[in-house]
Amino acid sequence: MIIGLPKEIKSCEYRVGLTPDGVKRLVRFGHDVLVQQGAGVNAGFEDIEYREAGAQILEQAADIYGKSDIIVKVKEPQPAEYSILKKNQILFSYLHLAIESNLTEVLLDKKITSISYETIQKDNGELPLLIPMSEIAGKMSVQIAASLLEKNHNGKGILLGGVPGVERGKIVILGAGHVGLSAAKIAFGLGAEVCVLDINITKLRYIEEHIGTGIKTYLATQENIARETKNADALIGAVLVAGAKTPCLVSEEIVKNMPNGSVIIDLSINQGGIVETMDRYTTLDNPTYIKHGVIHYSVDNISSAVARTSTLALTNESQKYLEDIVNKGVIEAIKRDSSIARGVNTFKGKLTNEAVAQSLDAEFTQLTELIGF
Repeated sequence: MIIGLPKEIKSCEYRVGLTPDGVKRLVRFGHDVLVQQGAGVNAGFEDIEYREAGAQILEQAADIYGKSDIIVKVKEPQPAEYSILKKNQILFSYLHLAIESNLTEVLLDKKITSISYETIQKDNGELPLLIPMSEIAGKMSVQIAASLLEKNHNGKGILLGGVPGVERGKIVILGAGHVGLSAAKIAFGLGAEVCVLDINITKLRYIEEHIGTGIKTYLATQENIARETKNADALIGAVLVAGAKTPCLVSEEIVKNMPNGSVIIDLSINQGGIVETMDRYTTLDNPTYIKHGVIHYSVDNISSAVARTSTLALTNESQKYLEDIVNKGVIEAIKRDSSIARGVNTFKGKLTNEAVAQSLDAEFTQLTELIGF
């Protein structure tokens, strides 16, 4: 199989979908790998490393797309890439189609088999390709919040951990999954006052048992959210509904009641976001805007800021699924591994992920009807 690795063109996306070590493994299996010139530079991988691993380096993205059976990316194709996606191609990437109706139409029209990292799901419900990015994003969110709260960034001018005789900063985390857990660990370690809200009592119990009872936990009711955010220095959105658009849980009225100079970081923004006033995406080079006196941070690829760490963490998980797909063939890989089957969002011009279909109000087709297993 011919595997293509294009350079990411999304704004401030510095990660890359394959490492030279990953390329070396694929070549050993007898596959050809095409790498766009400079694809890995921002993650610390030079063209010479890919060449020495056995890849062919091509200058133009169009050549990568045009010659490859499968495209491996980190982020969803951008509009400039729609026209060079090849009919009946396989696409392996984060896609977030629940908020990408135009891209979905392109994938369906071109009968592309799209396998989305964020919907690959094990039988126990675990999302293996989301976990590493969630852990990184959760940890980063606290250090970003700490920085934005500094007065020179228009924040309240407070130190999250406080000092003896001075009140600590308060962080409210909405969501107790991998993102929320990672954020809570870092925030608690810094000495901040930490409050975590979730609809799942079991997750809240886990936080108290494994981090400490010094963290306050509450059910994520509207009343509790409104009360806890009213005096919060930072709010971190960490809600995930696998494959689907996230619900709006923080109304504009709640934001209005937060203190001036406080911070909201919505890590759910790449699935639509949970905050009503998060009405735009921001980028790593221009990450914030202020609304109702509150600093809003809505970067949808926050992990890209630590591109090398993120690339290595992602490919540690994605490589084995990629190898299954290219070594067995996509249909056989789907039949043998239910995790990969759940990752298939589009197949033969049909939308095969129910959560995505519901979010887009589109027709859903069972993958089993198309493959016969």
